[in-house]
Amino acid sequence: MKKLLCYTRLAISEAEYAPRLGLSLHLAYETENGFKPLNHNTGVLFVKATQNPETLQLYPKSIKEPRVCALPNGGFFITAIRTEAAGEPDESSKGCVVLFKSEDLLHYTEIGLVKICDDFIDTIETKICTNCGMPTVKAKAGEKTYRARFDPETLSLIKVEEGGCVHTQEITTDIEGCVPGNVFEVSDELYTYLTKKLLTPVNTEILLDKNITVSSLDELNAVRATAVYSDGSTALKRIDWDLDCIDFSTPGEYKVTGKIHQDHFEFPIATNRADPVIYRHEGNYYFIATNDADWNHTLYMRKAASIPELVNAEEHLILDTKTYDHVKGLLWAPEFHVVGGKLYLFHACTTGEFGDEQSHVTPYNGTGDLIEKSSWDMPIKVLKADGSPLYTKGITLDMTTFDIDGETYAAWSQRQFNPCDLGAWVYIAKLDQNEPWKLITEPVLLTMPEYGWQNNHTLVDEGPFALIRDGKIYLTFSSALVDSTYCVGMLTANIGDDLLNPNSWAKTNYPLLHSQCVKGEYGVGHNAYVEDEYGDIWNTYHGRPGIDGPRSSGIRRVHFGFDGEPVLDMTEELDVNPTLRDVEITVTVK
Repeated sequence: MKKLLCYTRLAISEAEYAPRLGLSLHLAYETENGFKPLNHNTGVLFVKATQNPETLQLYPKSIKEPRVCALPNGGFFITAIRTEAAGEPDESSKGCVVLFKSEDLLHYTEIGLVKICDDFIDTIETKICTNCGMPTVKAKAGEKTYRARFDPETLSLIKVEEGGCVHTQEITTDIEGCVPGNVFEVSDELYTYLTKKLLTPVNTEILLDKNITVSSLDELNAVRATAVYSDGSTALKRIDWDLDCIDFSTPGEYKVTGKIHQDHFEFPIATNRADPVIYRHEGNYYFIATNDADWNHTLYMRKAASIPELVNAEEHLILDTKTYDHVKGLLWAPEFHVVGGKLYLFHACTTGEFGDEQSHVTPYNGTGDLIEKSSWDMPIKVLKADGSPLYTKGITLDMTTFDIDGETYAAWSQRQFNPCDLGAWVYIAKLDQNEPWKLITEPVLLTMPEYGWQNNHTLVDEGPFALIRDGKIYLTFSSALVDSTYCVGMLTANIGDDLLNPNSWAKTNYPLLHSQCVKGEYGVGHNAYVEDEYGDIWNTYHGRPGIDGPRSSGIRRVHFGFDGEPVLDMTEELDVNPTLRDVEITVTVK
């Protein structure tokens, strides 16, 4: 058995680590040198916001005093005190504890509030009673203490008694900002699983055949090394060979050295460029992004023969707010998508005011190169199946598409302003493949900003983009205010499931990419994916080079961890260990 620590974390500041982030369940794992934080010292379990059933408004909540208890028959019982978003007492939670259950401490089910007394609860203790074997919560409220017992199978409340005392563990740790909850035991297998999942993989080994036989340079360049990572996952790597010591015209044995190939990208690759997307088309790569430099009044495109060459490629104007009467501002989040065999540019724009922002589709007419303005027709506003506007109570934006089993799905963000502001929520529907500016099904809600990382500073879910791999659809999206606390979350569904059923999608309880992941990159979000000619998947995103820096584009290779899920925070140093880059083999030229 191994030990874990659950805790909350003190806020640093609203800009760096806000209360809504710190007031969540964090986990740390025990090492010979004490407890070390998992998941970049950020939360893995957030409590849901409450919702007004009539207006649908969300009221963000947080938790304090989390406690984790292993259940006798497997799984875990998690309790906490629910608070208002910034930690103030929550009147609707007075006298209650909020309950969760989990099988693996990564996926959680929120059971909800359970009433224990009539006063605000100050602290709690959660354990399995040694006498009756029931999960038991002791709660201190003012001068009184209460003991609540729960059914070990259903976790329903059995009874509440007054009396006893609450014991707190004395826990010493040097984890930054740690407010300890309790220490508990897990199996060796779960301990290994959690450390693999909640620590960014690190390159630990390079595997390469030491003796190979080739007859040409092309055959040598086809050789791949296997990078092995700390979680057991692997990735194939190209090799940049030193060819001065080999002659392919003369048979024989040669000692050949080389370096594991790695493209290097400084952050940022493009300043004042947000919501970046790269598209591969007929042997070239095209880059497009929201232009913050002119307050979103133009869209420029870059073209290059490789992804690294896009960094310094020339920009070409594609769309502006002077050409069409209905396109007067806020050109946001352009994306390339092929629908029904034809290429389109999906983006948002307005007739003039922010409140008129709506999703549009601009067709590629095929008359010239993608970087030529004349190659793109007039933007068309997205409509519902009956020809009515997509949304009339607010704005729509960030529309993306993906194809599954011959059908095209669109996902987008829309924000209701009338009669009240609900924040931005992400929806899904099927598209007409012949006229992809028309839906053919009614919109279905996929996610709303219910967790603290989603509603930090404002209630926003936006920027969905699909990554499809090994029978899974990973739909990442961005949340919170577009400031230094912007972040990336993820929905997952299985290919073959009903994608218009919200129950087919599982939302990861914590963000995959945020300001704590990579030093110096703040407010990372609104990402997209592209596969290069070698089969590598790249994640483009925007972030800020400093808390108050401009939104700027970055790029990083997407790694796939031991469980097949995408890893978005693997930096170049973690991807390829610099001390392992040099390789040497014996090459037999036949």
